[in-house]
Amino acid sequence: MRGTLHLVVGPSGVGKDSLIDAARAARPDLAFPTRIITRPADAGGEAHDFMPLAEFERREDAGGFLLSWRAHGLAYGIPAEAGAALASGRGVVVNVSRGVIAAARAAHAPLRVLAITAPAEALARRLAARGRETETQIAARLARADLAAPAGPDVRAIDNGGDLDSARAVFLAALAPLALPDRSPA
Repeated sequence: MRGTLHLVVGPSGVGKDSLIDAARAARPDLAFPTRIITRPADAGGEAHDFMPLAEFERREDAGGFLLSWRAHGLAYGIPAEAGAALASGRGVVVNVSRGVIAAARAAHAPLRVLAITAPAEALARRLAARGRETETQIAARLARADLAAPAGPDVRAIDNGGDLDSARAVFLAALAPLALPDRSPA
């Protein structure tokens, strides 16, 4: 059976990385590939592997990413090796842009979208505390937070605006594997 691809989406500052970190500790059976980003590793924020844009584009052209996208003036990618984990039946959890959901749905089944939400005030507070962006950049990220949430039968909304322990419990429960119908000949 193929592993489930879990797409973790939501606006900046919603706490995606905190929930993923909790899952990493609780679910060693799942794969948590490190994102590749064209932002220098010493710029702060989530753990990621830095790759210069020219190298990123070469790797992207060569099929070196399971998923890739552009956001906030940066390029992001999930290494293609995550596909091997899925093929072996292992679930994979990745933090991605809402903009790649349609492409992921078309190419990777089974798939679940974990849409993380929080009130705008919490987002603003968390973004400011990161110290990674200017006030103007924070305002731009908050404006994007109002984009429509993903919809569909594969979407699970998780409120991370209050008690983190409660959000963690719901997040961990949402990581249960999904099964594809058996299409083997009878």
